Amino acid sequence: MRSIEQLTEEILSLPSASRALLAEKIVESLEFDTDPTIQAAWVTEAHKRRDQVRSGDVQPIPGEQALAQVRQLLGQ
Repeated sequence: MRSIEQLTEEILSLPSASRALLAEKIVESLEFDTDPTIQAAWVTEAHKRRDQVRSGDVQPIPGEQALAQVRQLLGQ
């Protein structure tokens, strides 16, 4: 059996699209303490947002910029 280090090295040598797919499958395999219906809704929303960014329909902004906008809206 390969060690975690060996698997990590092998995984990191994969193309980024393959690593992303593998990461998605690993996350989906983890047990969550949330209601399965709620979890499914979040996964659907995450996929929708990912697809919007990938297609160029939505342009991501840096986290600090997003937080600054929220603070401004809250009057802080």
